[in-house]
Order: sequence, then structure tokens, then C-alpha cells
Amino acid sequence: MASVLITGCSSGFGELAAVKFADHGHRVFATMRTPGKSPMLNARADITQLALDVCDGASVHSAVGAAIAAAGRLDVVVNNAGIEVFGAVHLLSDDEVTRQLDTNVTGIVRVARAVVPHMVAAGGGTIVNVGSLVGLVATPYGGIYAASKHAVEALTEAMHFELSHLGVRVRVLEPGQFATELGKNSSFAAAMGPETPEHERYLRFHSAMRSLVNGAPRDPQIVADAIYAAALDEPGQLRRPVGDDAELVAGAKAQMPFEEFDLAMRTTLNWFD
Repeated sequence: MASVLITGCSSGFGELAAVKFADHGHRVFATMRTPGKSPMLNARADITQLALDVCDGASVHSAVGAAIAAAGRLDVVVNNAGIEVFGAVHLLSDDEVTRQLDTNVTGIVRVARAVVPHMVAAGGGTIVNVGSLVGLVATPYGGIYAASKHAVEALTEAMHFELSHLGVRVRVLEPGQFATELGKNSSFAAAMGPETPEHERYLRFHSAMRSLVNGAPRDPQIVADAIYAAALDEPGQLRRPVGDDAELVAGAKAQMPFEEFDLAMRTTLNWFD
């Protein structure tokens, strides 16, 4: 059985993935900034909760070290922790940009620095990065979040080339819309308050996007299952779109010039300037 460390486990994909691995007999270290926030994980004696803040290098190394000390090695690491900052690109402050990228991008780098040497010394392992459909197809008012997920795509591909010969596999998931509590870790640009025209236009776009999933985001368990498969399937694939909307939108963009894709998406969403 594998020893697994997952970031961002207080809710959503990370929480469900921790349970999925544990249900299959794996040794699970579920990490979050404040352990004990998940009633689901609190009820599981077979899941070890550790404090880990991906924005704090010392916290990352402490949690990774504790997991390795307890299990002897880490076979799988899932980079799931993330936040979402909404706002038109030109309205974002430096602090808002930094907060988004530090969590979603630099956080993965911090975890990689902590775990890769141990995996290489142990003869291999698997790193699964939880990206997003918007890492392939950016959306209005989500530009900086999309930029962070585009970066996850780039980091994953580079790490694949850098680490495959050392026995470390790297994978990225690209989920579409799913019902999670990511919204609790989201924020709007201070310059795009409810009274602004940009905020109203964002709400119209958000409502239109719901039409791609018939108004209701899908069960996040689908993503947890995909994380599990990406971690353990061999040889597996580098990228995995997750969800019908992810497969539809990513596939459409890959098959046509951007101008055609732009018109197709606006027509599908009935969202025109």
C-alpha cells in the first residue's frame, strides 16, 4: 500500500481524495492549514491530519518531514491546495495577484522542493497536481486564477521531463465545474465591488457558464476518483480532463482557431458584448 500526502484537505477534492485512498487501505496524511476543520476526516482514525500551509516553506518541510518519519517514505503527493481570486486583470492589485500565485503556483514549488529529494532517494513516486479546465481555457474575470492554473500545466510538463528518468511520475488533472467549497477560499478584487459594471457582467457570465452543466455543478467525488486513478495508474497519462464540460470545452478549443472557438463559446453561452 502507498503512503500518500495530500494538501488542501479541509474540504472538497482533497477531503474526498483522502477518504478514497484510506478506504483502499493506503496510509494517508491529510494536510491543511488548520487540522481538525473537517468532520469527515475527524471521524477517521486511519487518516493522519497534519498542519501544512503551502505559503510557508517551514510549514511544508515540517509536515513532509513528519509524514516521512511516520511512514518511512512518501509514494504519492497530491498538490490540491488552492484559492481563487476573481477580478478583471486591470483591476487587480499587486497584493491580490501575489496572494493568488503564491498559493496556487509557488505552493507547488515549495512542496516539490520538500518531497522530490525523498522520492528520488526512495527510488520513485508520483506527484499529482490538481489544475483546472481554466488552465487551458481562460475565462473573463478569472484571469489571474486561470494564469495560476496555466502555470500548473507548465510546471507539470516541465517536472515530467525533469523527473521521469529519476522514477518520479508527474500528473495534472483538469476539472471543469464541480460543487466544492472553493468559493469559501475565493475573493473579489477590491476594485470590482458589487456596485461596479464589471461585477454585474461577471455575474451574467457566471450564470451563463452554469448552462454548461445544466445549472448544477457535478459531484466532486468524480474528481477524487480521478486523483486516485492518476496516482496509481501505470503508465497513466500526463493530463486528465475531468468532467463532461472539461472534455467538451478543451476538445473544442484544441480543434479550431481561437476566433472560431470564441464565437462558438459565446453562441453556446448566449453571452455577447
